[in-house]
Amino acid sequence: MCSPEEAALLRLEEVFLATLARIHSLILQPLLTPDPAPSEPLDRDCLRLLQQLHQSHQQLWEVTEQSQRSLQKRARHPQSVPLESLFLLAGAGHVLQVHVEYTESYTDCVVAQALQKAVKRRSQYWRGRRKVLWQLLSGTSSEGASEGSVGSTLRQALCQPVTQHVQQYVLLLLRLRDTAGEQHPTKELVMHAVTLFGNLQSYMGQALDQAMATQALWHTLSSRLRDVLCTPAHRLLQDSHDVPVTVTRLRAERVLLFDDVLVLVQGHNVHTFDLKLVWVDTGQDRCMFRVLTPEEEFSLRTSEPQGRVLWQWKVTQAVCRALQQKKDFAVLGLGPEPTKTPAYRCASYTFCAEGRLCRATYEGEWHRGRPHGKGTLKWPDGRNHVGEFCRGLEHGFGILLVPRSPEDKFDCYKGHWWEGGMNGYGICEYSTDAVYKGYFQEGLQHGFGVLDSAPQAAQPFRYIGHWEKGQRSGYGVQDDRDRGERYIGMWQMDQRHGPGVVVTQAGACYQGTFQADKMVGPGILLSEDDSLYEGTFTRDLTLVGKGKVTFPNGFTLEGSFCSGAGRGLYTQGVLDMAALPPDPSSTCRRQLGVGSFPVESRWQGVYGPFWKFLDAGCPGELQEALLGFQVQSSRELRRSQESLSCDRKLPEDAPGDIEDILAELLRHREPAALQQHLGKALSSSWHPLGQLLRTLMLTFQATYTGVGASKHLQGLAQEEVKQHVRGLWAAYRGLLRVALQREGQVAEEEDTETRDLHVHGLMLPLVLPSFYSELFTLYLLLHEREDSLYSQGITNLSLFPDTKLLEFLDVQKHLWPLSDLRLTSNQRWSLVRDKCFLSATKCLQMIITTVDPREKLEVLEKTYSEIEATVSRVLGREYKLPMDDLLPLLIYVVSRARIQHLGAEIHLLRDMMDPVHTGGLYDFLLTALESCYQHIQKEDMRLRRLPGHWDLRELC
Repeated sequence: MCSPEEAALLRLEEVFLATLARIHSLILQPLLTPDPAPSEPLDRDCLRLLQQLHQSHQQLWEVTEQSQRSLQKRARHPQSVPLESLFLLAGAGHVLQVHVEYTESYTDCVVAQALQKAVKRRSQYWRGRRKVLWQLLSGTSSEGASEGSVGSTLRQALCQPVTQHVQQYVLLLLRLRDTAGEQHPTKELVMHAVTLFGNLQSYMGQALDQAMATQALWHTLSSRLRDVLCTPAHRLLQDSHDVPVTVTRLRAERVLLFDDVLVLVQGHNVHTFDLKLVWVDTGQDRCMFRVLTPEEEFSLRTSEPQGRVLWQWKVTQAVCRALQQKKDFAVLGLGPEPTKTPAYRCASYTFCAEGRLCRATYEGEWHRGRPHGKGTLKWPDGRNHVGEFCRGLEHGFGILLVPRSPEDKFDCYKGHWWEGGMNGYGICEYSTDAVYKGYFQEGLQHGFGVLDSAPQAAQPFRYIGHWEKGQRSGYGVQDDRDRGERYIGMWQMDQRHGPGVVVTQAGACYQGTFQADKMVGPGILLSEDDSLYEGTFTRDLTLVGKGKVTFPNGFTLEGSFCSGAGRGLYTQGVLDMAALPPDPSSTCRRQLGVGSFPVESRWQGVYGPFWKFLDAGCPGELQEALLGFQVQSSRELRRSQESLSCDRKLPEDAPGDIEDILAELLRHREPAALQQHLGKALSSSWHPLGQLLRTLMLTFQATYTGVGASKHLQGLAQEEVKQHVRGLWAAYRGLLRVALQREGQVAEEEDTETRDLHVHGLMLPLVLPSFYSELFTLYLLLHEREDSLYSQGITNLSLFPDTKLLEFLDVQKHLWPLSDLRLTSNQRWSLVRDKCFLSATKCLQMIITTVDPREKLEVLEKTYSEIEATVSRVLGREYKLPMDDLLPLLIYVVSRARIQHLGAEIHLLRDMMDPVHTGGLYDFLLTALESCYQHIQKEDMRLRRLPGHWDLRELC
């Protein structure tokens, strides 16, 4: 048999179902009768609330029927149906949720006075139904009920049966718990249900009290304020009429705290603050606390500390519940009451006050009333910023889209911000399809940057160089693609200003002074054929005014030059034909720009951000602003502003954060490990040193490739590479200094000798390959004429058999390695080629397999050793070659090695050689190689002026 408590629960559910049926037929159905049809907006709102109440009533009816069926099943089959299967126990959570939803629907109707308005619309009908409603209220006499209005009777009829039913749940479940033994398996389940329904009982009582207090509030307000504040969702928590409080910094005669907003009332004006964006700052005053909101800060002051404690506690609790989107009841499982409002939170807010954020909507993370963290800011005009914020300002990485006409065109900035302005590295893609990549300061291009005009622009160009406050200023390089020119030089206020060099596609080079984007004063013009003009001329490099022309053959023309339409160039002056022809090597080595632009200050903008990063102690938050990032392209961003994302991608081989980079530096300080570590660092664009090297490579290629590949810029390029090597070593030392400072150590000072040793021996071999291709091309162009003569000489000498060539070069016969010649039956010594000094020849050919100057010198030293070893083997004793014997033997080896562009190789090696080798063995061997190169260019070798007893046909 079932226990008496279970039987009582069954009777309770049966009675409650009958009561719900009567409520449905006597109250809810008449309330929803669509006659007359609602017409006013307020009526439609009331109808919506009543429909929600009817829906939640239906759910309550269904869950009660389900509970009744489980109790009936248990009563019929107590042995087979366990106690824990009762829906009231197994589904207690669902039963509770249905009761909560009914209570919320009911209290919404109470707050919005929906029942009174519905009764008023059919007052005659409801007056006739008053007695039936009184009878529905169990335990309430007709006389007691008659004293209330029909509206209040309806409220009691809809609420009282439910609250009494929950109360009976708690009492019967407690009795059921007491009858179960201590070890009964359902005891814990019953106790859980008792706790839930006890919390539900508390919740319903508080919810009804708040709803009645809120309804009573509306009668104390003017109709204008009531229209503004009266919404079904509001629940009054505190009123300054009950506990007086004054507001400072803002004027308010009344303060109302609802469960979702804080309201300041002044006359007919209402200032509303969303509790999700309200922060409470306790301060030191016992009778006052501060309230922080996105656009206002004010204080609430009471006459006594007790009032301040009450108000502060109420506001704090209300804010926390609003953030959790839960009510002030244990039924919702809040746990301990919070004592502080959370400092950090996520919310959405539209700014109203005048200023740059007026009407903008921010959605994201907040801290103490200010956007702080990640978020999105949208303006009505279409501007859209997504990224990181700090104390209300854009700060950190962010993406800004600014709409431009025509439609679907945007300026897109992706990069770093500092206190509300673009600052650090960024990429700006304009609606015109122009793109700027570089550094910003206070929202303007500042420092180093690259600007590419749109490909379809009327005058397409590319500028790479320095900027100041949004204008080109300082040293920079610009390609004028329409004119086929490249300007290398100084800028001021977006115009060419100061010393500069212009290189044209036709091969002409100009050096002079610019002022306000125009050439002024005298200048130098070098043409492709090495003609030199010194004087004045026009923007398109036409000779005009006084000047002097020096022709390649040494002739000079000095006088006045001018040109006219259709008349070409004409002059009046003196032609001097008596001068001797100039040295071709000196003519082609005229260099432009050297001395005009100090190499130390040429690319300061590239190094500037790096040194600022070091001076700040290498903070991790600035690492990305220095190194750059990878984000969506502008086209992807423009397709959908709704999906803007600041996610950046890092490659798998990225070295990690700056702390890891500095730790690696300390672990690889020994020379052997340092070279390998520096090589790895310089090869990674995500390492500060690697990023610095890549930017320097970009500037070098922009200056010396394409139009800029001119032999007259070789000196400018060569000193630039040397400076970059020194700068990168200084950068490494700077990083090492910071790493040691973080460990409490001090870096040792580096003397000049030690620095030069590391620069040439350690850094140069690692850095030079990055610039070698462009630099070597300039050396090729510079020594093209000499290499051409050398090539003719090599071609001539290659016709000689080995013995004939040794004889021609006056190599002493006792030094000939004839034993190395392997003859067949049909051969003679005089016909064998490429067999003598073969090991030395192969060794010298290795000089073109490396770009490291030291390795090239080592190849040269090994070649000398191979020649000397071969001679020692021939003589059968160790033999040190004197210069008279070495030079002809080295010429032989060079002629057989057939190295192309040997002049470019020799001069580049000479320029990049460590100065410590000057006057040493390497210097001697390089000088000997230069002498061989010069001998091979001589006319007797080049024009085949061989001894008369040799027949060229025989040699061939």
